[in-house]
Amino acid sequence: MSKLSSEQAIAIEQQTQTTIAVNSKELALQIAGAAEEKKAQDIVLLDVSDVSYLADYFVIITGFSSTQLKAIAESIEERIEDNYHRLPVRVSGKREGNWIVQDYADVIVHIFLPEEREYYNLEAFWGHAERIEYISQSS
Repeated sequence: MSKLSSEQAIAIEQQTQTTIAVNSKELALQIAGAAEEKKAQDIVLLDVSDVSYLADYFVIITGFSSTQLKAIAESIEERIEDNYHRLPVRVSGKREGNWIVQDYADVIVHIFLPEEREYYNLEAFWGHAERIEYISQSS
């Protein structure tokens, strides 16, 4: 288990004090909207609250290059921090750039390249969760 630096610990403490309350579905929808702004495709929300203790929602997103995946992740982080003063609890995969995971505690975001999304097929693995198709806000 890794230790937090003093800067990380302070940031988490400050975030805890200033976080704006938001329900997990609204958070998931805001995440989807931020992803859409960066031309993400096949955005799906899975309500896993009844079938998992990990989170209430998974947001599954496809991007088409490592650069786009990183841009989507940054867009999500900026929107959620600006609107709710929240940062992800942890982020992984940004360096590799083929599958980025952002953990917002009650919402976990999976940003995939198409090949990885097809290979891991989270929608099938969590097939018993309620699937919510994200309706584009730009149309």
